[in-house]
Amino acid sequence: MAVINFIHPPDYKDITKNKRIEPALLPKKAILLLSQHTGAPSEPVVNVGDSVKTGSLIAQAKGFISANLHSSISGKVLAIEDSPHPVIGISKAIIIESDGQDIKASLDSVPAKDIQDLSKEEILTLIKEAGIVGLGGAAFPAFVKLSPPPGKKIGTLIINGAECEPFLTCDHRLMLEKSKEIILGAHLMAKVLGVKDIIIGIEENKTDAIESMKSALFRVKGEAQNHSLRSGTGHGGEVKVMSLKTRYPQGGEKQLVKTLLNCEVPSGGLPLDIGVVVNNVQTVFAVYEAVYLRKPLYERVITVSGSFSNTAKNILVRIGTPIKDILDYSGLDQSASIYKVLMGGPMTGVAQYDLNAPVIKGASGLLILGNKFRLKDEELDCIRCSRCIEACPAGLMPCMIGLGVKKEKFDIAASYDPFDCIECGSCSFVCPSNIPLVQLIKLAKVKIKRQ
Repeated sequence: MAVINFIHPPDYKDITKNKRIEPALLPKKAILLLSQHTGAPSEPVVNVGDSVKTGSLIAQAKGFISANLHSSISGKVLAIEDSPHPVIGISKAIIIESDGQDIKASLDSVPAKDIQDLSKEEILTLIKEAGIVGLGGAAFPAFVKLSPPPGKKIGTLIINGAECEPFLTCDHRLMLEKSKEIILGAHLMAKVLGVKDIIIGIEENKTDAIESMKSALFRVKGEAQNHSLRSGTGHGGEVKVMSLKTRYPQGGEKQLVKTLLNCEVPSGGLPLDIGVVVNNVQTVFAVYEAVYLRKPLYERVITVSGSFSNTAKNILVRIGTPIKDILDYSGLDQSASIYKVLMGGPMTGVAQYDLNAPVIKGASGLLILGNKFRLKDEELDCIRCSRCIEACPAGLMPCMIGLGVKKEKFDIAASYDPFDCIECGSCSFVCPSNIPLVQLIKLAKVKIKRQ
């Protein structure tokens, strides 16, 4: 992958980039899916009829690659049953009816201890117990990512503030409103990994966020010096805030590593294979809350945007809130001509078939599109223009993978390395024949795995 290709879709970020984060109303019912992270679904530790509090553990990680799940509201467990899932269709869920009081789970059992005195093992345990997963989309359990296998020496921690996906501004707003907390969270991660260098990468279309993070870094350094401490949690390396060119998909892990370090992640490999760990800014903030506040991951910031600017917001929403509740909270006119509702952005988001599906940990936005975004042209045959190849940031040949899938020649599709695809959607975006290439590549992955 000698050359990384990028595209420049319209970003539509002006709709929400100046809208402060506001807390959404509590849902009357929370649908907490057991499978909303990479790995094995979590296992219920509550029964129907049990009373729970906000932050109570309701399902525990099952196996190493899994994550704890906590109640996002206080109330009573109504059911444990199959429910609509915004990404995989159907999943088992714990359904909780709110009592309207939002009573928080007690933290009295947590021993008082200065953050500076916590060992890396204690920090990692708090992260694991909090059920934190990657909040940039992949939802990989954070404690696993922060526990590289023996022999994998990590030298650099990259904090991903690129937020290259059109329409989405939740990370942008978090960097403006919680910049100091993100810096402190990054130091915690650095201590766990034992790294010397932290790089915070932010696209240049977020100049205010770049300045906010730099200012927060300066304040944290000053406070550490005043207390004769090194960076607050034992991290003594260099921290840099770096401006990135605005282009898509700048926020992909491998693309970010290449841009910031000029190092390439090998085909089929991960950043840790070359001594790098990448984490999204919201994940870092969740780590801060887990360690400093002992708060589990039961809410996150998402962007609500799209064709109806009067409904556009950045909101702090409880995990498990049904999509229809968010649409109601945003004031969407029920008579509005909606073409499609996506969880996520327009490039990587998933179209929703059931508005009863809930927000999950990895959801970064809710996109409500009108008829303006309806595809008017039908799919045509591939004209061998090679635009998808030129646009692919992973150096693949999407047209050949797509052709193999259409002909049901999955051995041919497999020969073009579909598992290196990051599903960014660039190939579909540039295709003049309107071929749904990224969907075909996703299908190739499923079929090849089964074979």
